[in-house]
This record gives sequence, structure tokens and C-alpha cells, in this order.
Amino acid sequence: MKKITMTLAAIALATASFSTLAATEVQSAPAGQQSIGVVSASSSNDLSSLQNKLNAKANEAGASSYRIIGASGDNHLHGTAELYK
Repeated sequence: MKKITMTLAAIALATASFSTLAATEVQSAPAGQQSIGVVSASSSNDLSSLQNKLNAKANEAGASSYRIIGASGDNHLHGTAELYK
């Protein structure tokens, strides 16, 4: 029983720490943060799928936040996001 409790506690702590490292989407350039670059992604599904891909790329780049600056396409979507840290 003690092992199960410790395992659940470890999972809870790991999940909490990963969520604090995730980049957050913002609507305008955040005050006090600097632009660290731009990423792009493509999706053949929908806008939420494109948003998820841009979020993943922002996380990979170590950004603390990102702002989607463009999205276009009909059957195949393309988007770009500016990264901030």
C-alpha cells in the first residue's frame, strides 16, 4: 500500500512540474519578455490541431509563451507563431 501511495505522489509531482514548463498562448506580446524566434507548422486536420503543433514546437524551443501570428489554408493549414522568453 505504501508503494502505491509513493508512486501516485511521484506521478502527481511529475505532472505538476511538467505543466509549469509548458508554453502558454498569448494574444499580444507579453510585457517583460523578449522574442526568441518564430516557428511554423502544418496540419491537415483543423485549427486546434495546428495550435497543438505550434504549442509543441514552442515547448521544444524552450519558450515560456507564444503568439500565433498567422494561419492560412483550406484543406491543408499552415501557421506561424512568435516565441517569447
